[in-house]
Amino acid sequence: MRIGHGYDVHRIADGRKLVIGGVTIPCEWGLSGHSDADVLIHAVCDALLGAAALGDIGRHFPDSDNTYKNIDSRILLRKTAALLCEKGYRIGNIDAVVIAQRPKLASYIPDMVKNISEDCKITHDSVNVKATTEEGLGFTGRGEGISAHAVCIIENTH
Repeated sequence: MRIGHGYDVHRIADGRKLVIGGVTIPCEWGLSGHSDADVLIHAVCDALLGAAALGDIGRHFPDSDNTYKNIDSRILLRKTAALLCEKGYRIGNIDAVVIAQRPKLASYIPDMVKNISEDCKITHDSVNVKATTEEGLGFTGRGEGISAHAVCIIENTH
């Protein structure tokens, strides 16, 4: 059994869609990034890759490669899950938290869980997503960005 941790952060940006956990959330701004800037899925990818000692999302999907320009991060998650499977790992569970002062995310969490579980080919009850604010503290509390943490357990199937 192996444990991984992932963290990601993106700045607020005008003129972009806000996508978190593969869900487009109505908002007057989005997040800045090379891809769709899905902070939650990026943290999940990093947790999975870290657990398998396979580096990080930037190693596999570099922002210097235009292949990934504006890409749907769910594609990156599916590729990450497939890579783990190729290397002989099975995903046990994923637990994640999104840190955002706004918008409120609670009503979108079931769809985020559904997307992540489907992309990783695991059951819905193997994925947990939470959201919290920073009560006005730090860059997320001031509304300058959104961050996410994810942890996972994977098992070697060999």
